[in-house]
This record gives sequence, structure tokens and C-alpha cells, in this order.
Amino acid sequence: MNLLPHYTNVPTIRVLRPLFFSIILIFIISSCSRITPAGGIIIGGSVPQKNRAPTITTFTSEARLKEIGAEQHEDLLKTQSLYEDESLLEYVRYVGSQVAKSSEQPDLDYQFFILDYAGVNAFASPGGYIYISRGLLSFLNSEAQLAAILGHEIAHVSARHFRRRGNKDALGRTAATAAGFVTGIATGSNYLGYQLNEIGSIWALTASAGFGRELELEADGLSAEYLLESGYDPEAMFDLLTILKDQEDFTQHIAGTGGDSYHGSFASHPRTDRRLQEIIGNAGKLNGNVAQIGNERFRENLDGLIFGASSASKTTDERNRYYQDLLGYTVVFPDEWQIDETTTTVTATNAAQGSIHIEVQRIQDNIEPGAFIRDKMSIEGLQKSEKLEQYQLLGHTGIAVSPETGNTERIAAIYLGPRVFIFRAEITDAEAIDEIDDLLLSSIRTFRAIQQGESASTTVAKIKFVQASEFFDFSVVAQSSGAQLSDLTLVEGMLRLLNGYYPRGTPEAGEWVKLIE
Repeated sequence: MNLLPHYTNVPTIRVLRPLFFSIILIFIISSCSRITPAGGIIIGGSVPQKNRAPTITTFTSEARLKEIGAEQHEDLLKTQSLYEDESLLEYVRYVGSQVAKSSEQPDLDYQFFILDYAGVNAFASPGGYIYISRGLLSFLNSEAQLAAILGHEIAHVSARHFRRRGNKDALGRTAATAAGFVTGIATGSNYLGYQLNEIGSIWALTASAGFGRELELEADGLSAEYLLESGYDPEAMFDLLTILKDQEDFTQHIAGTGGDSYHGSFASHPRTDRRLQEIIGNAGKLNGNVAQIGNERFRENLDGLIFGASSASKTTDERNRYYQDLLGYTVVFPDEWQIDETTTTVTATNAAQGSIHIEVQRIQDNIEPGAFIRDKMSIEGLQKSEKLEQYQLLGHTGIAVSPETGNTERIAAIYLGPRVFIFRAEITDAEAIDEIDDLLLSSIRTFRAIQQGESASTTVAKIKFVQASEFFDFSVVAQSSGAQLSDLTLVEGMLRLLNGYYPRGTPEAGEWVKLIE
């Protein structure tokens, strides 16, 4: 269908191909929750002006926090890919650095990264590591909104929120062990073949496992102040939170679920949340000038951004990712390990370190995975025994001694659909047991179902900015996608979410809008 009547200065556009439906949203934005320095903390003194965070004394130094952040960054890269678009990354770094200048720690060496990940997420790590997903970028509609989300994460770092959680156990948590960070998982033939699930940030296993309402509100207020001092309109914080709340509402409507907000700062719409209005509104009362910052630079850098599953990155992934299409799962094996497979099994091997063998059985009895290892695999006395909760899957893992070889084995059982996937990972280098075991466990934690639309196809959907004419209509654009009638509501809703018009409204003639081609 020719869409020229609906846009100006735009060639014929291929809008929302079936690949579009590979998108699975995650609507929880949280910082690095549960990552808090060990040792006692003292929170004292009067609250500074401008809602600034109170002074905090801790036994963990800034240098150590930087080391922790660096360690977690390395662990993160073992299971997640960075989005390789240097121009876009430089733009994100520029906006983030402008906002960081107004923070409590302007001289901290903040580092900004884009994750090649379709879900909507952003989080921070100790020492100034700030992450934003490709998926979240696609739903922003202005440079000020980008500044708002980066400011929120910078606030968690600069206001020393990690020190104020008081969770000593969290220091040992790494990106590899908190692998519940990806997407809703294809689980059956329900709506569009997948469920729209809410999953926590990389550091959180539940929607309520962030910093908590008070610290999230404080980060919102601080970010609004940073915006004003950087020349952005503090109202962008409301716009950002509105986008995220609208996505949550859309997801719950489609999935037929309810629940608390991802953010913890509001249970209703952010613009009707009195506490949020007060905190962000205070920033607008401060002295400062809001510059007239246009969005040409924003559109230029986001035009062509991959939207949804990055099929191209799947086929060129430098990591040793393995896909088992018949059984519907994928896992990342250690780099350069040799992979051998049969119809239902796979083995990854490194002669100097060990091997990982995966096989599958149907679940016969209603028992939890730990009991399966004990009763069905006849492995008792499991050492380092712990539950696995990753990508909405349940499992169990631990250490045992192989009765055949006498070598140490990392054992795991993970339930996916009607099947249990059994991992037996043997360590052959007795002098590096702990190091290799960490490698094996990191690999096991990447196991998940293949996402809807995730394949070796080279077709990639991308963001395209166009200008609407007076005839623009979201429902017409949805029809031009070629989707079946039952899918049009989802298509139109997604288009509205992309452009900040959910659940209703129409762009004015000449307004820039985002389409998917």
C-alpha cells in the first residue's frame, strides 16, 4: 500500500512487517538494585537544599566501588552484547555527561553503554557504570527524555543509593548470576504465540526489588534538578515516566494481568501521583533557564535504530551462542569451546578445562527441580546447592563428584515447558576448579527459551522518522502492516507507544513520528 498521502517528504515505506511481532516488552526500569557495599553506614546531617541527598559515611571506599562496578561490567559482557553503533553511543555519552555535570559527583568517571537488547530497561552499577537498552531508546521521543532517564540512573550513583540499601549479601551478586535480564519468553500458542511478561532488571528478580519508593522518588527529583541545570525542561521526567506507565498499562491489557508498577514511585498515572508531582515540581521552582534544545540531533542519531529482535546480531554474535530449534532453547557456551550435537543433546568441550553436556527428559512428576536432581538423577549431598530463577524459568544447581571419573561436576536441572533440561558439566583441570566452575555456572545461567521471531533471518526492523500529514491515522498505518485482523490492535497500540500517543491521540500535520520499516 502506498503511504505517501500520510507523510510528507518520505518515500514509500515498508511498515511493520511480520517481524514486528518478534518484539517482547519488558516494562520494568530499575537501577542496580541489591548492589550495596558491605559494612555499616551512617546517614546523618540535615537534608541539604535542592532536595540533595544526605551525607553518608561508609566503610567501602569510592575506589572499591569503582572496582566492583568494573567487575560487574565484565560479568555482564559474558551474557549480554553491546549495541555497536559508535555514533549513537557517542550521542548517549554526550547527553549523559552533560547531565552528570550537575550531579553530586560531577567528577566521577561515568561510563555509558547501550545494550543490544529489545526490552525496555536502564540501570546503574557502582562506580558510575550506566546502561540503557536499545529497546528503551526506541520509545523515547526527545533528547530531554533521554537526559531524564540517564539522570535518574546517575542520581542512584551520585546520591550513593547503593550505600543506603544496607544489603551486604548483594556485593557478591554479578551480572552473570543475575541473569534474569532479557525478555518475555515464547511459551505457547497464546496471544501472538508469546506471553508479555514483566521481568525485573538485571539486578532484580521481581518488579518490587528495586531501590524502593523513597529512593526511586529521590532519583526522580534529583534527575529533574539535573535537567534544569543542564538546560532541559524538568517536565521531561513526567514525560519519561508517562511513557513507561503507558507501556505497563498496554502490556497488562494485552496479557490480562495486573500488578504494581515497575518503578515503585506511582501506582496510578504519574501525572496524578501527588508525591511525584511535588518532588519533580520542586525542581521547576529552582532558579534556572530552560534552553530551547531541539530534537534534530536526537532524530538523526536514532533514525535507523534496530527495533525488536536483532536478527543480524544473532547471526554475527561473537559469543558462542547455540540454538536448539527443535526443543526451543538457546544457551551461550564458553568462548571457543567445541560444540557437538545430536537431535536432542549437545556437548560443548574444551580439553584443557572440561565439558558441558545437555540432555532433555519429559517431566513425569510434579516435583521441584532440586528434588528432581536428588530423586531422579540420584545425586545426594549436592554442594553449593541453590535455586535457579532465570528468564521466568525454574531450576536448581549444585556441585557433585562424578562417580565415573572422580572429577568435580556442576549439575543443573531447568524446567522449560513440559521438559526438564539436565546439565552435567565436568571440570577436568583440578587446579582451577573454582575458576572453571564460575565459567560453567555463567553458561548455565544463559539458558532460556528462544524468543518469538528469533532466528537466523537477516531481516531487521528499524526505526524510521517521518513527518505526518493532515491525513495521518495510526489505524491506517496498522492496516498497512499486512497483519491479520486480530493483530491490528496490538500493531496500532505499539505504534502509539512508540510515539507517545497511547492510548489515543493523533499527531498534527508536520509532526515527526516514528514508524518501523
